[in-house]
Amino acid sequence: MTAFVLVAGPFTGGWVWREAAARLEESGAEVYPATLTGMGDPARPAGPGTDLETHIEDVVRLIDRIDAPEVVIVGHDYGIHPVLGAADRRPERIARIVYLDAGLPQDGDPAVALVPDQAVREGLLQQPGPGESGGPVPPPQYDEWQRWGSTDGIPPEALARMTRLAVPQPARTLTQPLRLTGAASGLPTTGVLCTANGSNIEMVEFLVTSGPPQFRWLADPRVTFFELATGHWPMLSSPGELAGVLLRAAAGEGHRVTAAASEQPPHLRSFLLDVEERPRERVGQMDLYLPELPDALDVPDAPGAPGAPGAPDLPGADAAQDAGRPRPAVVFVHGGPVAPDVRPTPRDWPAYIGYCRYVASLGAVGVMLDHRLHGLSDYARAAEDVAAAVERVRADPRVDGDRIALWYFSGGGLLSADRLAEPPPWLRCVAMTYPVLAPLPGWGLVEARFRPVQAVGAAGQLPVVLTRVGLENAAIAATVEEFLSAAENCGAGVEVVDVPLGHHGFETIDHTEEARDAVERAVRSVLGHLTS
Repeated sequence: MTAFVLVAGPFTGGWVWREAAARLEESGAEVYPATLTGMGDPARPAGPGTDLETHIEDVVRLIDRIDAPEVVIVGHDYGIHPVLGAADRRPERIARIVYLDAGLPQDGDPAVALVPDQAVREGLLQQPGPGESGGPVPPPQYDEWQRWGSTDGIPPEALARMTRLAVPQPARTLTQPLRLTGAASGLPTTGVLCTANGSNIEMVEFLVTSGPPQFRWLADPRVTFFELATGHWPMLSSPGELAGVLLRAAAGEGHRVTAAASEQPPHLRSFLLDVEERPRERVGQMDLYLPELPDALDVPDAPGAPGAPGAPDLPGADAAQDAGRPRPAVVFVHGGPVAPDVRPTPRDWPAYIGYCRYVASLGAVGVMLDHRLHGLSDYARAAEDVAAAVERVRADPRVDGDRIALWYFSGGGLLSADRLAEPPPWLRCVAMTYPVLAPLPGWGLVEARFRPVQAVGAAGQLPVVLTRVGLENAAIAATVEEFLSAAENCGAGVEVVDVPLGHHGFETIDHTEEARDAVERAVRSVLGHLTS
């Protein structure tokens, strides 16, 4: 017989599972809805020391009391943190871990990192440190639950009941880092994705095939997925469907994302253009690819290119007379988030090396850096890294510091907001390739300033070259269309380079003439703006 341990998200206790638990019991399963310390059980009130470890021990003690041979442990929202902590301590007892519309926390991650309400998150980050007491987080009022997740499908009476029974969440349960040894890393896992809250299987497949490498484990055959067409609290909005999905998950059913184990990860495949090697200088977290001197900056067939009618004078165009004249530079900004332990790091990925070599072969300096966008809350830190790299490049005597282009990729697209909002005089062009231009569903951790769809209104006449792929993830494509609409409304100068049959990350996936032409056109356009 299967036993289900159900661990709820913040502010709630075992009572939130009432209808779903009844359906599971009707199937013959044992069901143990957990009410953690301080979450509504008068016998276990929260104290000054109540933290994540307290809740992990609550779940461990519950598991130890269960005699059933198979224990399926379900974590909703915050509940996945104590669930993973308990599974790490009792891996031999766990048949499957179920992530119910929950994040994917790793060792060292506090639950606050996934709190969608920015005001609450910032307040928690200012709480006292370990060993000190901090005030609990008050529960949402009836009309505030939406700030914690979609309430789609919840009947009004159920939402009123949740509001009435909700209790304050002890702050240290959200701020204390989760500690894992890896003992449970091989356990079968199921993700239940609530589509009205922004997650779906399509997004998972995108993360596996085209996203950062840390998500490739989701293609493990022991990992399955289900979708529920409802909001963030399916135990209230769709209890019958949820019970059915949990039973199927326990039986090993569900959608499996495929990625051949022997297949080379897409980001490590070869660049679609055959570009010759260029000298590379590695300085800290930044690589410079230098053009050969005394060649002139070569922008073949581009409007305003050397030799074209009306072409402007170029820095270094008369290189035979002045081989030492500084060159414009293109700074490439990788996407993410990318886990800090991923190797090789992005600056050694073939696509970025290829772009840098290509612009260097045409007479500009190609610059690639590793920035610290390791999580959704890291955009400000990554922006600082990019700004510091740009200043270092501009100070290099071989670079014309007044002729710089910034080229953003994928999730790095959000970093373009700062430059669009206040374009500096030295920035001659912003380029974007398959960019994310507004936070995706579930990206509530991203600070409000990183919204290119809003920032473009202040971009003025700054040239923007946007490469758009036709086979893009739907959520990312929606941000691109929103950006283009905003740009049109404010008269911003956006040139779109379309790749109708291109995928996200097409430079190492789609080795087609269409894709090669798109890269060449985008590069020519960027270099043309650098020389105008």
